[in-house]
Amino acid sequence: MDHFMEQALEQARQADQLKEVPVGCVFIYRDAIIAKGYNRVNETKNATRHVEFICIDQVLDYAKSKGENHEDVFREVTVVVTVEPCIMCAAALINLNVKEIIYGCRNDRFGGCTVLNVPELLRTDIPIRGGVRADEAMELLKMFYKGENPSAPVPKSKAQR
Repeated sequence: MDHFMEQALEQARQADQLKEVPVGCVFIYRDAIIAKGYNRVNETKNATRHVEFICIDQVLDYAKSKGENHEDVFREVTVVVTVEPCIMCAAALINLNVKEIIYGCRNDRFGGCTVLNVPELLRTDIPIRGGVRADEAMELLKMFYKGENPSAPVPKSKAQR
């Protein structure tokens, strides 16, 4: 699994170079990567363009091009992502019935297991485990947030609130 997490981390590094929140992901189907990517929220100005949704779109295209039922494909997909999926992405992956989700570091602000237990809420037994190369994933996030996010809203001072 380390090889696949390395691929996800490489995607996160690319995101960082493009001033995106450095989260990378690969979707594995039958021991091969069929989808990969990084967040594209800033580029597209679309808050739903998290990497998991980028990869979901790629799997839909893959299944169509191979003449396979996308539901069958998703049931065999292992998701490897550098950061715990947010509530939105966790719910989407669970509803697609992926085989398993493996992530690097926790997402203490928006995590679909940490902040809200989405698997329990959706009554799933899909295996979800974190901590795979978590320090590397967290370091990418820390470095990003020390810098400037060009798409972040301008904070309002307390006097203006």
